[in-house]
Amino acid sequence: MVKTADLGKEIVVTVINKVGVLADMSRILADHGVNIEAVAGYTVDSRATIMLVTSDNLRAIEALQKGGYKSAKQNDVIIAVLENKTGALKSVSSRLSLEGVDIKYIYGTACPSQCPARIVMSTTDNEKALVVLKAKQG
Repeated sequence: MVKTADLGKEIVVTVINKVGVLADMSRILADHGVNIEAVAGYTVDSRATIMLVTSDNLRAIEALQKGGYKSAKQNDVIIAVLENKTGALKSVSSRLSLEGVDIKYIYGTACPSQCPARIVMSTTDNEKALVVLKAKQG
């Protein structure tokens, strides 16, 4: 059920939570020709954390920092493409669990049918997780 799995990078930006932050960040990236390929975010009290996978992380970080988002940095993640069918995530999470790899966080993209699902995750051991996922490609 895993089509591909690779080590990748995400951008993490921590800001004061206020209306329009994501709109502003999206505008900055679009104005610099950077596509957002995956996004997730959450708030805790007055702080917001936004995680992005983009078409060009280096250009995105530079643009965001120039736009006032000084906390923009990169984190290591696994980016996996899964078959878009029932049980795909169950298969991935079960295999990682059996190998003792804990998923710290996960987010993804999918469409209604025929296109693959893409997940982004950080684990307690990304390199081990990658070996497990690559063993199940195909």
